[in-house]
Amino acid sequence: MQILLEDPTTTCLSPSVYDMICKLGFEVRESRDINSIVTQNGEVCWKAITDCVIYTQSAQALDYQGSVRLLGPVCEVIHLHLSSLTKGQFEIQYVPWLQWTSSPELFAEIFDALESLQSPAISLSLMKLTACLERALGDVFLLIGKECPFLLRDLLASEELAQVFGLSVMNVLRVFVGSPCGLNLRNVLWHGFAAPHEVPPMYCSTMVVLTAGMGQLLKSYLQQNKLTWAPRPLIALPDLEDGAVFPEVTREVLSVLEEVMKKSTFVLGTMLPYWEVALIRFKSHRFADCAILLLTQLETGLRHLFATINKCPQRLLTAESTALYTTFDEILAKHLNDGEINQLPLFLGEPAMEFLWDFLNHQQGPRVRDRLSHGEINLPEFPKGVTDQLLTFSTVLLLRFVEEELASVFKEKAAIQSLVHLAEGYSAHFHPMSLLRKQVLSCEKSIRAWPLLPLPREAEEARLECSSEINACNSLIIKITHELYHHVPENHGVFTDLDNRPIEKCCTHVSHQVVASWVRRHQQWAEKTLRSRQRQNFVRMSWSIKLLSPVLLLILLLIALELVNIPEVHGKKTDEYQQYLKFLKSILQYTENLEAHTSPEKNKWIETIRLTHTALLRMWTFSEKKQMLIHLAKKCTSTAVL
Repeated sequence: MQILLEDPTTTCLSPSVYDMICKLGFEVRESRDINSIVTQNGEVCWKAITDCVIYTQSAQALDYQGSVRLLGPVCEVIHLHLSSLTKGQFEIQYVPWLQWTSSPELFAEIFDALESLQSPAISLSLMKLTACLERALGDVFLLIGKECPFLLRDLLASEELAQVFGLSVMNVLRVFVGSPCGLNLRNVLWHGFAAPHEVPPMYCSTMVVLTAGMGQLLKSYLQQNKLTWAPRPLIALPDLEDGAVFPEVTREVLSVLEEVMKKSTFVLGTMLPYWEVALIRFKSHRFADCAILLLTQLETGLRHLFATINKCPQRLLTAESTALYTTFDEILAKHLNDGEINQLPLFLGEPAMEFLWDFLNHQQGPRVRDRLSHGEINLPEFPKGVTDQLLTFSTVLLLRFVEEELASVFKEKAAIQSLVHLAEGYSAHFHPMSLLRKQVLSCEKSIRAWPLLPLPREAEEARLECSSEINACNSLIIKITHELYHHVPENHGVFTDLDNRPIEKCCTHVSHQVVASWVRRHQQWAEKTLRSRQRQNFVRMSWSIKLLSPVLLLILLLIALELVNIPEVHGKKTDEYQQYLKFLKSILQYTENLEAHTSPEKNKWIETIRLTHTALLRMWTFSEKKQMLIHLAKKCTSTAVL
C-alpha cells in the first residue's frame, strides 16, 4: 500500500519551542568580553556564565526563558571566539580539558563542522557532543553513586553531579540540554524535530566550552579527593552476522535513494539536507554519522505518518513541557494514549514493524538509537553492516511514498526488486521468541546427537541397581509424549511463538556438559586410565545418557507447546494460575538440579535417574489434571466450535 503525505509544515517545532531555540537567545543585544568568560589558556570563568542563570520569584525553579535571554550574548561571544581560533590553537587551549570525555578526537571534528558553517554538520556535531557528554557525566556520577540514571535530565538533576561540579554549573547544563522547559537541544535533535537551520551554531560552540570547563572542575575534584579517573569502556557494537537480511549497499542502491529521497513525501522538505549528508557520510565510510542521521529522520518521517494516519496533526510538532513528545515509543505502540488502536503498525505491516523493533527496541538486538544517543558506542568502530541495513530499509520505505508510476520505474531495477522482496519477507531476528526458537533448535540438535555416541560393551551388558527406575521413566516418557503429540499444530511450527525461559538454557547447558564429559570419559575408558570407581561411574553415566536424551527432548516439546498457547494463561483462575506456576517452577528446579549433577565436579549419574523419575511423575500427574495451557486452548477451541 502506498500513500502520499502532505508537507504543509515549515517547522516541526511548536511555536514556544521555536521561539526558545531560534529567537530568545538573540533578544538581548549587548557586547560581552570573552576574557571575562574564558582565559587565554582556555580556563572557563564559571561565574560569568552561572550569573546568567536566573530563578523564578519563589526561587523554587529555574527561569528558563529568562536564563536563555541572558545567556544569548555569552553564547554569541563564545562562538565568535572559537571561530577566531585556528585548529591548532583550539587543540592547545581546549583538547587537554576534553580528555575526560574519552572522545577528545570528536571535538576536533566538531571544530571542523563549526568552521564549515554547514548547518546539518553542526546539528550532527551537537547530537554527538550531547551523547558523549551524557556518557562522561555518567562516569562522573559513578565516582560517588552506584546506579547511573538512564535519562539525561535525571542525571543532571542528581546530587552526585552537583557534589562534583556544583549546583550552579548543573543548572547551566539543564538550561541547555536537561529540560523540555529550556533549549532542550539534545532531545529536539535526537528525536528529529529540529531542521538544520533551526539550531544556532553558537549553542554548539558554547557546549564545547562548557564541556571543557567541566573537565577543569573534574580535575580539581579528583585531586582534592585523591581519586583516579576510570571511565567505563565504550561498546564496540558487533556486526549483525545472521541478523543481516539485506545485502551490502551498492552504488545502484545509493543512486536510487539519492533520487527517491527528493521525490518521497516521507521526507519533509526542511529535513532533506540531513538525508543528503547521511549519504555523503556513508560514502566517506563514516557509518556512525550516517546511522545517526538516518535514525533521527526515520523518526521524523514516521511521526509525520503517525500524525496523518491517526488524524492527530498536532502530534507532528514538539510538545510543550506539559505534554509528551511523540517519539518512537509512541509511534510504534499498539495503542494511542487515549486507548484507540494505533493505525501506523497496521499500515506499515508486520515485516516493517519487526525490522524497527529488532533494530530499536529488542534487548538482544543492536538497539542502535539508544546506544548511540546515550554515548555508549565507539563511533569510529561502528559496523558498516548495521548502516547497510538501515539504508536499505530506508530506501524500500521511502519508495512507498512516491507516486505509483515513479515507484514502478524504480522497482523494475533487479536490485531494488530484490530488496523490496526481502523487506516484505522480513521476520524478527532479535525478538525473545525468535532467539529462543534458535536456542531450542540448537539444543535439540545437540541432544539428538547423543545416541550417536558409542557405548562401551561393558555398559551395554551391565545391569544397574536402578534399572527398574529407568524402565518406569521410559514408560512415563512414552505416555507423556503420546499425550503431548495430540496437541502439536498441524504445521508443526511449534517454535514460532516462544518467549525466553531459563528452562531451555539449563537444558542447553546440560547437553554441552554431558557431551564434554562423555567424550573425555570415553577416551579415558578406551585408554584404560580410569580407576575402578570411575569405570563404574562411567557405566552409570552411559545408562543415564540413554534416559536423559528423550527426557530433555520431551521438556523442549513441552516448553514449545505451552508457549505457543501462552495467551490462554489469562483464562486461568488465580488458584489455577498459582498451581501452574508451581508446576513450571518444578520443571525449572529439575533442570537446574540436572545441570548441577551432570557437572564434572559432581558427576552424580544415579541421582540424575532418580531426579528424572520424580520430575516425570510430576509432569504426568499435572497432565492428567488437564491444567496445562494446551488443554485450556483445546477446551476453548471446542467451545468455539460448539
